[in-house]
Amino acid sequence: MNGPEPFPTPDLIGAESYHGTHVLSGSAQTGLGVYYVLVFLLNLGFAAYHYYKRRDSFQTFVWTAVSLVFLFHAGAYLLHRGWVIPEEVRDLVDGLMGPVTYFTGSVIGFALLLYYRRFFTEPVVAWSILNVSLLFSGWAMTDANFRKIITKEDNVPIVMLIFTVGFFTWLGLRLAVLNDDRLRRGEPPLEKLEEDKVLVWPDLVYTELLAMIVCTFVLVVWSVLLKAPLEQPATSAKAPNPSKAPWYFLGLQEMLVYYDPWMAGVVLPTMIILGLIAMPYIDFNQKGNGYYTFQQRPFAMVMFLFGFVVLWVTLIVLGTFLRGPNWNFFGPFEPWDPHKVLPLNNVNLSDMFWLPLGVVFEEGKGWFVRELPGIVLVLAYLLLLPPLLAKTVLRTFFIRMGFIRFFILVTLIQFMAALPIKMILRWTINLKYIVYIPEYFFNI
Repeated sequence: MNGPEPFPTPDLIGAESYHGTHVLSGSAQTGLGVYYVLVFLLNLGFAAYHYYKRRDSFQTFVWTAVSLVFLFHAGAYLLHRGWVIPEEVRDLVDGLMGPVTYFTGSVIGFALLLYYRRFFTEPVVAWSILNVSLLFSGWAMTDANFRKIITKEDNVPIVMLIFTVGFFTWLGLRLAVLNDDRLRRGEPPLEKLEEDKVLVWPDLVYTELLAMIVCTFVLVVWSVLLKAPLEQPATSAKAPNPSKAPWYFLGLQEMLVYYDPWMAGVVLPTMIILGLIAMPYIDFNQKGNGYYTFQQRPFAMVMFLFGFVVLWVTLIVLGTFLRGPNWNFFGPFEPWDPHKVLPLNNVNLSDMFWLPLGVVFEEGKGWFVRELPGIVLVLAYLLLLPPLLAKTVLRTFFIRMGFIRFFILVTLIQFMAALPIKMILRWTINLKYIVYIPEYFFNI
């Protein structure tokens, strides 16, 4: 007859479920082992491609060696002899990670990707970046906090979103680089090399039927293996913390940190939709239709990718993985402590302007004079910036587009830029509202 289980030692209490610094369960090690086996097969296939198709013995040797590294990881974790990421590394990542560094790093990485697109879109370079991300992701999965967030049922699609967006962004830029080189040599783009047309019936219909069958099969297997993220019935007695919107609305929920609901939930989404509808009629550039290119349409490419990748996908990732209880920011390996308190002293622009002058306004009185600095600043941004751009950096656009189309274009750009501007002002000088008129529920 066995006695009672011994009480866990203090350094193991909650190790797997909370801190994850000492214990890695057998099931977690097996899962990581299978993960590394799949990465091993990917690199082995890449090495075989260079051996049989490219006849490149050096690349074959390099990627065979890389695949063996992942095979070593797979063997260690399948034998339950795997290691965990050092606590010093976790503390360093959590210390460096923050809203400012996250968003600033996203913008800098986006700019470097576009400027050095020829280098980053090389297949070997892109595959190397993918391997580094997969290797670090495997190490990160040894942390219980990170693993719990990543493997949450409704977060799994976001992980897929990150890699699929990365792949298709690389693919589009890669084809654009190749087409730009061909156009520079006077050759037609790659899309013009295949002019063969197929019939809707039976070719296209058969292809769509097979795609529908495969997608249905994948969704059925997904629904069986992954539990639906259903929670308890909604009740005012117990609200989840954090209370998050569906993943496709997390970008809007992040905007609510910086803007009032009427702005973040109505005005900005409306401008986004109207901008997408109006953009084909505003753009005067007739090049680049039907084929990938960057040099022929740099302005459109930069604006679209910045709006989608930087201002939408990165905000979704931020809201999914880095926003925890009370909508506080947490590092990737930081426990989601609901008692975490961040002292913030956000102030309005009117307070920054009038308080140093010793002017204090009574509540509910003199709101126009009180908010006059912010009103002037907003009007200057909306009314003076377009003619200034028409005279300087966007002069060519103004000449070719005319007043109406140019004014609509700049207005859409201003609303898109309003989000990162407000985010930077909040993070740097703790600015809450530029215009604060609670008397009429109008805040910007």
